[in-house]
Amino acid sequence: MKKRVVVYVVVHAILLFASAVVLYPVLWVVRLAVSPSGRLTEAGALPIPREVSLESFESFVFAEDFYGRPIFFIQLGNSLLVSGAATIVGLIFALSAAYGFSRFAFPLKNVGMRTMLVSQMFPAVVTAVPLLFLLDVLGLFGTTAGLVLIYATTSVPFSIWMLKGYFDVIPRDLDESARLDGASSWIIFTRILLPLVRPGIGLTALFSFMSAYNEFIMASVFLDDVTRYTLPVTLQQSVGGFDPSWGLFAAGSLLLSLPVVAVFFFVQRQMVEGMTAGAVKG
Repeated sequence: MKKRVVVYVVVHAILLFASAVVLYPVLWVVRLAVSPSGRLTEAGALPIPREVSLESFESFVFAEDFYGRPIFFIQLGNSLLVSGAATIVGLIFALSAAYGFSRFAFPLKNVGMRTMLVSQMFPAVVTAVPLLFLLDVLGLFGTTAGLVLIYATTSVPFSIWMLKGYFDVIPRDLDESARLDGASSWIIFTRILLPLVRPGIGLTALFSFMSAYNEFIMASVFLDDVTRYTLPVTLQQSVGGFDPSWGLFAAGSLLLSLPVVAVFFFVQRQMVEGMTAGAVKG
């Protein structure tokens, strides 16, 4: 009995220490957001503010441009629209491709999978110039549709690799039984396999949404209108000058994370199921 108590105490002490290590930077962000000065040079190692002020939140939320338009709400809508549209478009193409790579045999199948994996090794800056020319030719430079197209296409290779693992763990006997009953490949894909890979779809959608929602390099390069910016671009600009406003940056970071937290809680069940269903199987 004493041994079990000791083990219980030690395990929870380790978990508490690990939680403190993980939460310490987050608490510092909260301190910067609610501190009146919002300076990094304040003395003290504890992330406890001496004074509490919501001035940084008010400045970030109620900011207006030269014409008096509410920039925060416009850019928040842009972020949600771009991330959601890119996730949906990317998943549509990734699901059909993952199904094909998992269920059909064709020439250069393995080469294609490896090529998509290699494409994920290059940073986004490398593809910025070619994408700029492509969007300019298509007439999509500086538009929200162009940014959605970029985010969707860049998320497809990762999504294909994720979803292919879910299709691979589904027994092929289901396909054969359905074909004996006269089902086509489209019916097998939509009526049988898609419901079974729903946890994988939720997990992949979450990763795709977060990648598009937090990205700012492409958005800052391909957008030239402040009313079309996403929130990460504004956050980067708040600390990119000679007088960085860390309090404003911290407040904006906390507000920016709220939609991601909401999406996480919405798909957390699918996420847990997806992580235990062999999503990394290639």
